[in-house]
Amino acid sequence: MANITYRQVNDYMIPNLKLPPEESTICLGKWGMMHKNYLQKHNPVLFATLLTQGTLYQHCAEIDTQAQQMFDTLVTQMIKNENITEHLKSQNQLEWVRRMNSIHHCAAEIVNAELIYV
Repeated sequence: MANITYRQVNDYMIPNLKLPPEESTICLGKWGMMHKNYLQKHNPVLFATLLTQGTLYQHCAEIDTQAQQMFDTLVTQMIKNENITEHLKSQNQLEWVRRMNSIHHCAAEIVNAELIYV
């Protein structure tokens, strides 16, 4: 059985609990931070569970990696399907930028719907 110590705060005995050590070396990217913020605001039970288990940052790092791979794959596929080439880039840069921005926005929306905000 665990040896739990307590401290007295006014009339209450509060257990001295410590969270398990979290991987402090994990750096989250854009997608991982978005997922962490979403969990914190919209799914506080899962957020608290992952935090107390010490797996929150590992979970968000995995989501970050999956989301970045999905985003890159979607962008590549959409560029191929839309037939956006270097020739277009050299002939009409504004049109190329407009179409690339549209593709990036669409891919980000898909990633958000499939991985980040679930």
